[in-house]
Amino acid sequence: MPAQLLAVGTVVRPHGLRGELLINSLTDFPEHLASVDVVYLGDAAEPHPLARVRSQRGKFIIQLADCPDRDAAEKYRGQVVQIRAETAAPLPPGMYYHHQVIGLAAFTEEGEHLGELVEVLETGANDVYVIRGDQGELLLPVIPSVIRDIDIGARRLTVHLLDGLR
Repeated sequence: MPAQLLAVGTVVRPHGLRGELLINSLTDFPEHLASVDVVYLGDAAEPHPLARVRSQRGKFIIQLADCPDRDAAEKYRGQVVQIRAETAAPLPPGMYYHHQVIGLAAFTEEGEHLGELVEVLETGANDVYVIRGDQGELLLPVIPSVIRDIDIGARRLTVHLLDGLR
């Protein structure tokens, strides 16, 4: 089974002459990247040893060990930067990475099976879980009054359906 990868940024452009890359952060924990040995770039998720990481004005700059100059760095423009999920920063209690919750079986507090969590929408105010089942699709706001329990070990999500959610 291939390793689960998490996107942590996108390459904006080469930076300087020594093959560094300017990265737009997609993570709440960009400082954690300094503890990662390998990043994966592009759709093919090609592994590259990470030599250095530094932050600069809300973005970060990475140096790949196998990228010696600006010409070599140019081919990475626009590519997604990913890390292995198991090397990601641990989240505070009650927070989950999307890959941890996708696939959870969703049940009401009364035990009715609603379907499977298939997508997480990031709306700004709060995330929304997309549940797909036999009765169609449900959009559930990720707020305490709706999401009652997430049990990653049991692969189960327990929800309270407020009026108008069904």
